Amino acid sequence: MNGAESLVRTLVGAGIDTCFANPGTSEMHFVAALDQIPGMRCVLGLQENVVTGMADGYYRMAGRPACTLLHCGPGLANGIANLHNARRAGSGIVNIVGDQATYHRPHDAPLTADTDGLARTVSGWVRTSTTAGEVGRDAAAAVQAARTAPGRIATLILPSDTCWNPGGVVAEPAAPPPPPAIDPSVVKEAARTLRRDGREMLILLGGPAGRSRPQGLAWRVAQATGATVMMEFATCNLAGGRGRLPLDRVPYGIDVAVEALARFRHVILVNAEPPVGFFAYPGKPSLLYRPDAQLHVLSRGDQDPGAALQALADELGAPEAAIPDPGPRPDPARGPVTPEGLAQTVAALMPEGSIVSDESVSFGRGFHHHMRAAPAHDWLHLTGGAIGDGLPVATGAAIGAGGERRVISLQADGSAMYSLQSLWTQAREKLPCTTIILANRKYNILIGEYRNVGAVPGATAMSMLDLGNPDLDWVRLAGGMGVEGARAATLEECGALMERSFGQPGPFLIELAI
Repeated sequence: MNGAESLVRTLVGAGIDTCFANPGTSEMHFVAALDQIPGMRCVLGLQENVVTGMADGYYRMAGRPACTLLHCGPGLANGIANLHNARRAGSGIVNIVGDQATYHRPHDAPLTADTDGLARTVSGWVRTSTTAGEVGRDAAAAVQAARTAPGRIATLILPSDTCWNPGGVVAEPAAPPPPPAIDPSVVKEAARTLRRDGREMLILLGGPAGRSRPQGLAWRVAQATGATVMMEFATCNLAGGRGRLPLDRVPYGIDVAVEALARFRHVILVNAEPPVGFFAYPGKPSLLYRPDAQLHVLSRGDQDPGAALQALADELGAPEAAIPDPGPRPDPARGPVTPEGLAQTVAALMPEGSIVSDESVSFGRGFHHHMRAAPAHDWLHLTGGAIGDGLPVATGAAIGAGGERRVISLQADGSAMYSLQSLWTQAREKLPCTTIILANRKYNILIGEYRNVGAVPGATAMSMLDLGNPDLDWVRLAGGMGVEGARAATLEECGALMERSFGQPGPFLIELAI
C-alpha cells in the first residue's frame, strides 16, 4: 500500500466521505487511490475558491468535515479567501494539499512555494508528511483536529513522493476533545447581573448559538429577566422562520449599530465576539458598544452555547417561554423590486426547510425582519467578509443536506463573479439550487463605503465601482455552465420564476434587475 492509498483508507474509515477537489499533477496518486477505493464522493470544482467554499457550506449543514484536494501552494492560495470565511464560521475542513517531492523541492521548480506558511494564515492545524509511513497517521490527526470544537481547518501537506512510495499505514483518528466545560462561577455572575440589571443587558448570540435550541434558551432567560437578545451581524447558521426567535442582528452600519447598542450597560457574549465595526472610519469608533459597558463571556467560541444557556436558565429558574407567533405567512409582493418586497416574496414562496445562502451584501441587510413568518429555514451568512462565498457555500450546503432541501442563493452580481464556476458544479451534481442574482451592475457596497470615508465618487472612481460597459449577462453565463436561467424585472416575474425553479430537481438562475 502506498501513501495515497493509506490516506484514502484512513479518511474513509474516519467517516470523511466527501472530497471537494481541484487536483493537479502532484495529487495524481491520491486521485488514483480515490479511483480504486470505494466510499468517497468526489465533487469537482473548477477553481479552488469554489472547492474551499463548498467544504464550508457542507460542514454548516452536515455538521461534519469534508476534505478538499488542492494543488500545491498556488492552489491553496486560490482557496484562501473562502478558507478565511470558513475559519470565521467555525467550519471543520481537512485540506489535502499536494506539494513538490521531498527531493525535488530544493531545485525550486516553478510551483514551489511556502505552502506551510500559506496554510498557517487560515488553519488551526498544519502538518507536512515526510514519508509514506507518516501519511495515514497524519491524516488521522488532521481529522481529529478538524472535528475539534467548534470546527477547525486542518491542512495536511503531502509531498508527492510520500503518496507514491510504498509503506503506507492506515490509522484511526482519536476522538476529538470535548468542548471545554462551562465555568459555574461565570454562570452565577451572569445570573446575578441579570437579576439586578436585566433591562440594561444584551444577550449577544454568535456562531452555533444561532440554532434553534440556544435561541429558545436565550429567550427563556430574556423573558425571565427583561434582557434583550440579539445576533451577531454575520453567523454561520441562523435558524429562522416560524418557530424560531425573531432575532435582530447587530447592524452593519457604524452609526446605526452604535445607536442600537447604546442602551446596554452589560453585554453577555454567548459564543460571540465583542461587537466591532467591519472597518475603521475617520472620526468614528471601532467598538460598537458603549465605552462603559461591561462584557460578560458566558461561553467562548469553542464551548457549547446550549449548555451555557441551559445552565444560566436553570440558575435563574427561568420558566419555559413560548416563541412569539409571527402571524400569517405573507403573500408574494408585487410591483417594482425593493429589498422588502423581495424578502416578502421569498418568505411567501420558499419551501419548508429551505436553506438560504446570503451574499446579498448591501441590498439584503434588512431581509431578516421580513422572514419571520416564513417556513422554518436555515440562513447561512458570509461570515468573514471575503466576497465570493455565496455560490460555493450554497453548493456545498446542498450536498451537506443530502440534496433533499431547496437551497436559495440571494447573490449580489459583483461578488458572484468571484466564484460563478459553482454553477457548473451545481449542474453536474444536479443540485436543487435556486440562485437569485441581484443585478444592479455595480459594486454598490463600495459606493456606500466610498461615501463613508467622506468622498463622492467621480468618473475615475465610478469606473472602478461600476459593472456596466459591457453589462454582465447572467442568463447566458448560467447557460454556459449548464444551468437554466431567466430574467425578471418585477416581483411578480421573480415570484413566478421562483415557483418554477422549486418544482424542478436541478439548479435554476434568476437574473433580477434591481
